[in-house]
Amino acid sequence: MYSLTKVIGTSLVAVSLMGCAANAENGSPKMAAASSEQTVMVGGAPMYPSKNIIENAVNSKDHETLVAAVKAAGLVETLQGDGPFMVFAPTDEAFAKLPAGTVENLLKPENKMQLQKVLTYHVVQANALSDAINKMIADDGGKHPVPTVSGGKLLAENDSRGNITLTDENGRIATVTIADVRQSNGVIHVIDTVLLPK
Repeated sequence: MYSLTKVIGTSLVAVSLMGCAANAENGSPKMAAASSEQTVMVGGAPMYPSKNIIENAVNSKDHETLVAAVKAAGLVETLQGDGPFMVFAPTDEAFAKLPAGTVENLLKPENKMQLQKVLTYHVVQANALSDAINKMIADDGGKHPVPTVSGGKLLAENDSRGNITLTDENGRIATVTIADVRQSNGVIHVIDTVLLPK
């Protein structure tokens, strides 16, 4: 049905080596390989580049609302697909900034199509890291239009601190707080505000 701030400092990027020695001893090369991947910590959990968007997102404590919404919208299978998908992922705090009752209303079965439109407005059929996004912004004179899977558009810019921001069709602005979270089928950029289509 439904077929981009740089990470500031290196503190957000962690090479997870936990269990390597143990895995080497118990002969589990797959686990040893996974634990040696370069990961980004999101919501208290390492995001593995070898896993798809859904497999990683379900482990983030900051994205429980987003995961629930994706399930309610029937988009799990889509976001587990080959992609590539670039997902601007709102945190639970971002969803909490919406007017009271908005999330609960969107999660109702009768509002599934509306929920799908909101969620796919956060998805781009591309695999663009922050450097590429910043280049597109610069090449376009400071503002780069981003077509989303929903059919709507976002406007990517840089704020005064160099962070990537996205403005939706209603003038709402989201800032990328964690960028370049690589996935096997694309990339996630964490944002602090839910973007809404017209």
